[in-house]
Amino acid sequence: MPRYEFRCRTCGDTFELSRPMAESSDPASCPAGHDDTVKLLSAVAVGGSAAGAPAPSGGGGGGGGCCGGGCCG
Repeated sequence: MPRYEFRCRTCGDTFELSRPMAESSDPASCPAGHDDTVKLLSAVAVGGSAAGAPAPSGGGGGGGGCCGGGCCG
């Protein structure tokens, strides 16, 4: 289940809630009971590849990372 980060405008605390994506924009009360909260944007790193997305370049044309580039002894 996704975790969403919120900040309370009343006390300034930041807290996380686990909830279904369908409820991601529902209001949230802070642990101190305040209702004036705002959902924060989070940077998410996701592995895998997207359809139609170009593959990352290894640079240098040699491929294979460091050893493919001839820098290993």
